[in-house]
Amino acid sequence: MSVTPAGPELAETEEFADHLAADSTKIAGRTPWQLARARVRRDRTTMIAFVILCVAVITALVAPVLSKFGILQPYTEHQDLVGGLGSNPTGSFGGVSASHWLGVVPQTGWDLLSRLILGITLSLLIATSATVLSLVLGTIAGLISGFLGKWPDFWISRTMDLVLAFPQLLMLLALSSVIIDRITGLGVPAGNPSHIVYLILVLGFFGWPYFARIIRGQVLSLREREFIEAAKSLGASNRRIYFKELLPNLWAPILIYFTLNLPTNISAEAALSYLGVGVQSPTPTLGSVLTDASTYASSDPTFFLAPGITIFILVISFNLFGDGLRDALDPKSNR
Repeated sequence: MSVTPAGPELAETEEFADHLAADSTKIAGRTPWQLARARVRRDRTTMIAFVILCVAVITALVAPVLSKFGILQPYTEHQDLVGGLGSNPTGSFGGVSASHWLGVVPQTGWDLLSRLILGITLSLLIATSATVLSLVLGTIAGLISGFLGKWPDFWISRTMDLVLAFPQLLMLLALSSVIIDRITGLGVPAGNPSHIVYLILVLGFFGWPYFARIIRGQVLSLREREFIEAAKSLGASNRRIYFKELLPNLWAPILIYFTLNLPTNISAEAALSYLGVGVQSPTPTLGSVLTDASTYASSDPTFFLAPGITIFILVISFNLFGDGLRDALDPKSNR
């Protein structure tokens, strides 16, 4: 038998209920993405890296437009600033001036800042395209291998082992001319356009097993969960399980590894350009500009340091942002 409060007791009860209702409106559940975003905002290092990457991406997007309207002049020669044909720039620090903030390129007199800004565009394009190709191939292979198991898992796993065991650098150098000729035969213009397609294809092909192994491991764990068993018992097709049940639970590792793999491809583009199978001058990429500067490291250190520092800042920013994102998306992290 319950007793209904009356008089002052009823008023106090109603006031307490009102306070409880007001406090409950202030407490709202947050999604995992909202929690991760709050963790990222509290991490100063990750936010600094994020700001640098935003500036780099915006720069990469607007650079072709600025070059088209003549604001950036990566191919304009300033022979009066290099002291004659084949000479180093006149003036200190590689010809640094109010008109050329980072100086000019030896021999040609190209504006170094313009070439670096436009080089970021092409380097990010190559690295991002190769990473997306690796992500798509690796996600498909990892989903099929981890979920179906048995013989599909066996053959996909053996293929991953074969690709990972390949002497990548040696084969890239040995087969570059053959593959580039095939790409040119498919209608891609000869020269740097075919080299760009070659870099995207080879970096994407040799990168997919790393994605596939991560996705396979996650799927092997997820396929034993109750919601997957429930979907199977209700007669859900494999396609629905892939796209409606598994993929929404895989976006966190995919996003993290994407941010960690992209700087690897930026460095790989620079290395392959230096070895002669990447994009070559006069088309500017971070790799080709650094390759051109390698012979002037002692006589014109500004020309060498500028692209080197740019690559360093981009790569370390991507790595720091990827590390911070991994910590933010990990519910067990104490960071």
